This record gives sequence, C-alpha cells and structure tokens, in this order.
Amino acid sequence: MNSLRKSFWGFAFAVPILFLALFYFYPLAGIFSISFSGAAGTTAWLRFAGSPGLWGVVGFTFWQATLSTLLTLVLGLPGAYLLSHYDFRGKTFFRALTAVPFVMPTLVVAAAFNALLGPTGWANTVLMDLFSLQTPPIAFVRTFSAILTAHVFYNLTIVLRLVGDFWGRLDPRLTQAARTLGASRWEAFLRITAPLLFPAVLAAALLVFIFDFSSFAVVLILGGPRFSTIETEIFYQATGLGDLSVAAVLSLIQLICTLVLTSIYARLSAKTARPLKQRAENRPLVRLPAPVSIRGFVHRLVIGTILLLTTLPLAALAARSIVNLSPERTRTGTLERGLTPVFYETLLESGATAGAGRAAAVSLGYAGTTVGLALLFGLPTAWVLARKKTSIYARWIDPLLMLPLGTSAVTLGLGFIVTLNRPPLDLRTSPFLVPLAHTLVAFPFVVRSMSPALASIQPRLRQAAALLGASPWQVVRMVDLPLVGRAAAVAAAFAFSISLGEFGATALVTRPEYQTIPTVIYRLLGRPGALNYGQALALSTILMLLTLIAMLVIERFRVEGGEF
Repeated sequence: MNSLRKSFWGFAFAVPILFLALFYFYPLAGIFSISFSGAAGTTAWLRFAGSPGLWGVVGFTFWQATLSTLLTLVLGLPGAYLLSHYDFRGKTFFRALTAVPFVMPTLVVAAAFNALLGPTGWANTVLMDLFSLQTPPIAFVRTFSAILTAHVFYNLTIVLRLVGDFWGRLDPRLTQAARTLGASRWEAFLRITAPLLFPAVLAAALLVFIFDFSSFAVVLILGGPRFSTIETEIFYQATGLGDLSVAAVLSLIQLICTLVLTSIYARLSAKTARPLKQRAENRPLVRLPAPVSIRGFVHRLVIGTILLLTTLPLAALAARSIVNLSPERTRTGTLERGLTPVFYETLLESGATAGAGRAAAVSLGYAGTTVGLALLFGLPTAWVLARKKTSIYARWIDPLLMLPLGTSAVTLGLGFIVTLNRPPLDLRTSPFLVPLAHTLVAFPFVVRSMSPALASIQPRLRQAAALLGASPWQVVRMVDLPLVGRAAAVAAAFAFSISLGEFGATALVTRPEYQTIPTVIYRLLGRPGALNYGQALALSTILMLLTLIAMLVIERFRVEGGEF
C-alpha cells in the first residue's frame, strides 16, 4: 500500500514539473542561448545597444503601459468605491457586464473598437452621412488614444473587482472611530482607509500594468506600425525580418521585466488576501443617493460611463457584422448598403476567406485538445497542492505556476520556434504545437480553479473509503473526482476560452494549413474591401459569443474561494 501511495505521489509530482520543464523552461533556455551565445548573440546585443529605434520601442512600451494603468485607475477606483459601498438596481448585471471585456480575446477587442470608431465604423459613417463629409472626421484607429482606450476597456474589471472586493471587506468601524475622535471624512480616508487600501490598489495596478505591458493584438491592430511595443517588435523581428537573435534579446528583456512584476504582484496579492479588519458578513449596503443631489448625479455618471465604455464597442461589433455601411462591387455582384447576412453566408465559402469554416474547426479542435491537456496536467497538480499545502513541494510548485502568466505569448511562441525544431522534440511542423502553447497559458488557471474545490473535501470521506478497502487511486476516482465536477467545469471553460482567443503565440507557430479563427480575423482585417472587413467582424462576433458562453459557464459553476 505504501509503495503504491508513493508511486502515486511521485506521478503527481512529476507531471507538472516535466510539462513545465519541456515546454516552458526549455524554450526559454533556447531564447537565453540565442541572445547570449556566439557571434550572433553578441551582434544582436550590440545592435540593440546602438539602436535608438529599439530603445524607443522599450521606452514606449513602459510609457503606454504606465499611462494605460493610470487611466484605468482613474475610472476604476470610483467604480470600485460604488460597488463596495452601495447597492443599486442591476448591480449584479453591472458586475457581470464589466467582466465581459476581460474574457474577450484581445483581437476581438481591437475589432470592436474598429467597428465603432474606425474609418468605416458606425461613428464615422453616421457623421459623414449627416454632414455630407468625404473623409472620416474621427481619426481613432492607429492613434495613441486608441491603444489607451482599448487597454482601459480591457482591464477595468481588474480594478473594480480586486479593489472593490477588498474595500468592501474593510470594517467601517475603523473610520467611524476616527470620525468620533474629530477627524473629518477626508482625514479619516487619508489616515485610515487609504493605508489599508494601498496594497490592494498597488496589486491591481501591477496586474493591469503587466497586461498592458505585454499587450499584442490591441497595439498591432489599433496602433499600427507607428506604435511599436516590445511584444509587436518581437513579432516583427521574428516573422517580418527573420532576425531571431534580436527577437530573442527583446524577449529576454520583456521576460525579466514581467517576471519581476509578477513576483511583486504575488507578494502584494498575498497581503490583500486577509485584510486587517473585516466587516460583519451580510452587512447591508446603502442605496445610491437621489439623482437630483450632486453625489447621486456623480455616482450615476460614473456608472453610466463604465457601462458605455464596456457595452458600446461590443454592441457595435455585433451590429456591424450584419450591416454593410460601405457598398462595393464583388466578383459575385454588388454588395448593397444596409442590413445583410452576406458576411456570415460567405464565411463558409473557402474561396472568400481562405477557409473560415476550416479555421473554426481547427480552433475548436485546438480548444478541445487544450482542455484535455490542461485538465490532465492541472488536476494532479491541484490535488497535490490541496493535500500538501504546507509541504516543500507546494511552496516550490505554486510560484512556478505563475511564471507562464507572467510570460508573453509571443515570447513563448518564439521559444517554441528556436527549440522545438530539432530532435528529440521536433514539433515545428506539428499542429500539436499550438495547443501545447495554449495549455501553458491555461494550466495556471486550471490549477487555481480546482485547488479550492479539492481542498474543501473532508478528509474523513477519504478515510472512510480507505477503511472500506479502497486503493489510493480508487479514493481519487470515487471520492475526489465526483466532488470536483463544478470546479472541473470552470477549469475547462477557462482553458477553452483561452485557447479559442489566443493570438500571440499562435501567429508565430501555426502552420498555413491550420489557421485559427484569430489568425483569419487578423488576415481579413489587413485586406481592403467591405466584404473582407465584414467577414472579419462576423468571425469576431462568433468568437465573442463563444467566449461569452464560456464565461457564463464560469459564473454558473464557480467554486467559492477560487482565485478566478
């Protein structure tokens, strides 16, 4: 019995370590090797050191991430205050709606803003019709403002949830005591609430900064060639110029930055897990002030601004996919202006979109494979972490799980290119390479989703099964697995949605005959013509709906105590 138990623990220990070693640390070691070894590595560093353009890319990456983070905080902190202190009609719907952009693929986010404020988007088309203009009056796409707006749209829910949840758990008696001792409302906030709230605000800001720092599709589509970040420059150097050495140098710089930020975030996140003083459970929240008052008007203005920011782009995307605003002649006739299903009808025509139907099948196949792999590797890892919370293994493996989250998808894709193209792991021409990259990103989400459910299983259930003669494997199969079904559904939904919308690594490693929905959308957006543009938006809408379904599954089966 003991030998069988040791074998099971050994297997559970080896699975995540082997997976991360082969498909995370080995590719990253390849990037290190290229950036430091031989004449090519030395030349790449010298080129980087002497290139004002590349230094400008690094500086712009930090600048746009910093400004995007500050703007997200400016809008998110008032929203977090309202969510933590007030109850209002539709609050649950408001929380769910603000979470939608975060689970959307970044490529769809970029396409949504294009549909709303692009040259042929709703805003420009309406203004051109009203005032008989010949050119679009709003120059939004390929501007710095477009990047900042999309980043705020995408990451706003991080501040609302992290800061709002923490703020709502603070005991109000602390500030009440300060007010009783003569402090004003502002003094009580600065001296009591602000110091307690600061770790949560800083943790949320760091997480937003990490996502903005490694943003890819938003900068690539909405920013264009004028605005290049480290992430897009890696893609350009690797695919456009074929210079893997310079791409490796940039990947190494980005990796160091993101890992440092991720480690700081992990420390701050641990501090915010349990605030100093928590309010009593089920303490009723107050209603919003009347709209005729200044405070009531300002509160509703904040809520309305957040709702407009989170709903208008996605609504414009869905509407634009069934309405043609730019008539043109095609090979099959004239594409008239107005309501039309032609964008969806032509998606299945392989000649029109180079196989959008095949891309959908490939994406669903990749997503299914990713779900299987993520559960295969994530379940034993979550099980060990839940059973051995205080063990040396748990203290080592838990931080390792955060590493893929702090690594850009483009960097992972580049690592696959430079290492998995020769024996013993010659996978460069294999379609299996894409779901492996997706699994790396989904793996931490799966573990974080399933660990709380496994930890909640009462030990006496396992002990009773063992006393009745069940082997360790039978205990796992007959006790643990049936009790974690809800968490498994959440984990599978996370893995599915991540795989379906992943674009950075996929754009680097996918083969031409195995295009995914995001890569086809990107190609269509780069082609001229209303038909190509409409097909890109139709595909984006389909991808958005599939992701929304996955999010609904997550909300429906979320286990209390889960981190995501």
